[in-house]
Amino acid sequence: MTQKSVLVLVGSLRAASTNRQLAEAAIDLAPEGINLAISDQHRDLPLYNEDIDVEGELPASVVAFREAVGAADAVIVVTPEHNGTMPANLKNAIDWSSRPFGTGAIVGKPVAVIGTAFGQYGGVWAQDEARKALGIAGAKVIEPTLSVPNSVVRFAETHPKDDAEIVAQLEEFVNAFAASLDAVDAEQQAA
Repeated sequence: MTQKSVLVLVGSLRAASTNRQLAEAAIDLAPEGINLAISDQHRDLPLYNEDIDVEGELPASVVAFREAVGAADAVIVVTPEHNGTMPANLKNAIDWSSRPFGTGAIVGKPVAVIGTAFGQYGGVWAQDEARKALGIAGAKVIEPTLSVPNSVVRFAETHPKDDAEIVAQLEEFVNAFAASLDAVDAEQQAA
């Protein structure tokens, strides 16, 4: 397997969020050949507005974010659930990465979505909404997923990397993610 660079976008902007902790644990468990790195660039993006999405006049934060997404081989989105959906900053990041239409940085990019949330279903609604938006934006949404319920209670005193059950689930996820990237490569080479 060739080295793969994977951009990790965490939807919670809180420094000590359980979703950021989940992303950190995933980074520690990534198999050889997969380099996961959390990017915070989406925090600085202005709200998407076609009036400012003008080539040559783009805000520097947009240029940097699009370049980071474009340079990555794949993306993992780690999302909490805000009022039954993904946080606005993630939706905004998807919007910016989907433009220009048909050629945006996210177009054709393999993307997986995972997360943890306070509720009993672990944020599956937010994850479903993120997959839907990413697919419409042109990303190649891949299957491996992970939803961890009851995050506030479960991780109140324990980091996900210290929870044996979560470590096993995350390890399964990152290995399935790596296998999916191999499958995408094989598919592209066959085309």
